[in-house]
Amino acid sequence: MKVVLVDDSRSALFALQSSLSNIEGIKLITFTAPDEALTYCLANPVDLLFIDYMMPGHTGIDIIKALKQSPDYDLVPIVMVTAERQREVLIAAIEAGATEFVSKPFDAIELQARATNLVQLRKAHLELSRQAARLEEEVAHATQEVVSREEEIIWRLARAIEFRDGATGDHISRVAKISQLIAADLGLDKETCRMIYLVAPLHDVGKIGIADCILQKPGKLTSDEIAEMRKHVEFGVSLLGNGTSRLLQVAEAIAGGHHEKWDGTGYPNGLKGKDIPLVARIVAVADVFEALCTERPYKKAWAIDAARDHIRENSGLHFDPDCVAAFDRQWPAIQKLMTYVNKAHVEPPALAVSLDDTLSLSPKGRVPTENTQESR
Repeated sequence: MKVVLVDDSRSALFALQSSLSNIEGIKLITFTAPDEALTYCLANPVDLLFIDYMMPGHTGIDIIKALKQSPDYDLVPIVMVTAERQREVLIAAIEAGATEFVSKPFDAIELQARATNLVQLRKAHLELSRQAARLEEEVAHATQEVVSREEEIIWRLARAIEFRDGATGDHISRVAKISQLIAADLGLDKETCRMIYLVAPLHDVGKIGIADCILQKPGKLTSDEIAEMRKHVEFGVSLLGNGTSRLLQVAEAIAGGHHEKWDGTGYPNGLKGKDIPLVARIVAVADVFEALCTERPYKKAWAIDAARDHIRENSGLHFDPDCVAAFDRQWPAIQKLMTYVNKAHVEPPALAVSLDDTLSLSPKGRVPTENTQESR
């Protein structure tokens, strides 16, 4: 334990040093110049300080104030050694951060007892800090395990739904990644982007309640079948609704709003513009784009450039213009992601492209034209 003694009087400094030298487990470091003591203490960890009040250039209170500006000295005990009895001086020292006072001339035995107690107090503080750090690390590790299990459960559930829809599971992976790219480009915080990535695969969870003869019908749906298909939004909200966690609330908003349209012509509620939750507007762009690029029982796959044109043409109609602009800025990353559209193997949830590397890419701008198609 490092104990620093500061006094411009060499005789007083020697008396302090002699009184404390018998305490086991401490290292005494002495200074007669307050500036040198301050420089040393700010550059090195110290466990206890004894500082004289009246010194040339700086008072002990000045040194205490300077040290207390550093968070490293929040819990370091500091003893003011002074012959002053004025109440104003004592109050000023306490306000500056002094822990105790020792009056000159001091009693060596009393000084040694006080120093021993303060050293033990400092050891206790350090041990508590170490325990707190260990506990924080254990909590972080446990939290990460919970998050990993949560992600795996959601991923597997979403893939099961996609298998019923005639897909391979690639669709949900790419929708999640494209949604996260758009969200990050829009400036959403890191945790919200993670949540969108995590629950975007559940946007069609309500399809679990739709009959296979409709889901996998190779031809055009009848009006009755379309009405039945649209119920998947209602089913999804029922499955995810009333969640107590923010994660489930985001999932519910996406499931309930990803078929709404910017111009108010979507379903199920005909919401318009910013009345549609932002998370749903983001996923709508990613979902339609990826669905167009993927072969399904009822349609051929589009070329990715044609699908991109469709998204741009429907900016301000089907899609939020800001989301389309973000999609366009992220096109290099999305294009890279879509080059794996025909791969049979799908990685577990993880971004294939770095968000940090892609947020600054792709020019801004859009080309608004008329709405042309609705994704099943």
